[in-house]
Amino acid sequence: MRAAFNAGGSDTGRSGVRSHAFGRSRDMDEHRALTRSALAVNFSGCGNWGIDMAFAGANDRNDLPRLARIDPRQFDLLFSGCKLERYAAGQHLFVQEDAADRIYGVMKGTVEISIYSPGGQKLVANIELSRSLVGEIGVLDGRPRTATAICLTACELVSLSRTQLFDRMEKNPSLARAMIELLCARLRWVSGELGDQAFFGIEARLAKRLVFLSGVIADGAGWIPISQSELGEFLGATRESVNKTLNDWRSRQIIAIKRGGLRITDARALRHIADTQDDD
Repeated sequence: MRAAFNAGGSDTGRSGVRSHAFGRSRDMDEHRALTRSALAVNFSGCGNWGIDMAFAGANDRNDLPRLARIDPRQFDLLFSGCKLERYAAGQHLFVQEDAADRIYGVMKGTVEISIYSPGGQKLVANIELSRSLVGEIGVLDGRPRTATAICLTACELVSLSRTQLFDRMEKNPSLARAMIELLCARLRWVSGELGDQAFFGIEARLAKRLVFLSGVIADGAGWIPISQSELGEFLGATRESVNKTLNDWRSRQIIAIKRGGLRITDARALRHIADTQDDD
């Protein structure tokens, strides 16, 4: 059964599909998400992306490699006639290992995609914004969800069942091609991430992540509203190692730090770290 949500309520209406094999309670997950939503930026529409830096062109919202986007015309064709669904910040769309029965399109808001280890360690895999797709992998292959999706902000979404998705792809072959291209983009990104983990140290990986986040959640003054613990969740690294690296960069005037956020002050230096440092 599809989970029933309302715009102001909780997701307690979900039936027994929510297992806690990854070792964390739903209440803790929702508490963390609600805390993060206070820092999150609503990226819908044509908002200010707050990036006036040397690498701005490489991080244009339409070029960000992690966003699961298809051509806008294909997006509109895919979700044509779908009813708008509203979700509150902190609500789950699905949880890792849930049965996969729907694909979602983000019309407005921010959705976090996270992976959990059996012991409960969290790795933030992605942040999906307006006009992105969420949940396509499980719906396409019919297997359980590979990750957890939670709304960081109030969201407006559209969705299709697996049956509806395949029916529309059969009637519109261009949609099938668009989905194949999307999956290829996903695979290329995963390959790049594996390479980063194997060949780059914490500094290069953190620099790359900050370059990405600066084009996604920076405010008008360039501040990225994220804590050091949350950066660790993005990297699969400890808060201590992130803290040590950020303090070194602050002393070199590459970044500025304040409570609950940071700002890139030397984009060229950060890009150099992201592009050249290997794991010594």
